[in-house]
Amino acid sequence: MKVSYLITGAALMLVSAQSQAKAEVEVVWENPKEYRDVQPTMQSRAKFREQTFKQLEEYINELAESLPEGQKLSITVTNLDLAGQVWPSSFVGLGNSGNEVRVVKQIDIPRMSFSYTLTDAQGAVIQQADEVNLKDMSFQDRHNPFFRSENLRYEKNMLRIWFNDEFPELIANNG
Repeated sequence: MKVSYLITGAALMLVSAQSQAKAEVEVVWENPKEYRDVQPTMQSRAKFREQTFKQLEEYINELAESLPEGQKLSITVTNLDLAGQVWPSSFVGLGNSGNEVRVVKQIDIPRMSFSYTLTDAQGAVIQQADEVNLKDMSFQDRHNPFFRSENLRYEKNMLRIWFNDEFPELIANNG
């Protein structure tokens, strides 16, 4: 029994060390009920917002893995507008089921507004911006490495492009 505790303890220390080897990410969703478009199609607004924010946070964490160890990226999101627009299914020729569908057309581009601060391990500011207004007017025409079935594929691609453009030296020096 003592052996299993030692193994578990060692495994926890290893996981802890691995999690410290990455940049830390903090995302704050400021006044999310006022965002332009985080509208669900077949579930409650609160649950859809929660899932959307969770998926975007996970992706931002994934992007931050390429930043140097000990850095912290803090993002405060002030607006989100998902690609497409939600319509009643009857408006788009899918019958009168009472359901809604998100229709993605080139005119309904993804947008995201936020501020960010990137700090080093001692808390010194490396880079920051008070207002970032992302929009991807070519979201359907440009290369997108995500599968068609991937949730938030246009928003994630927009974030990926911004991240790579915003932190190229940090990513290159860490790779």
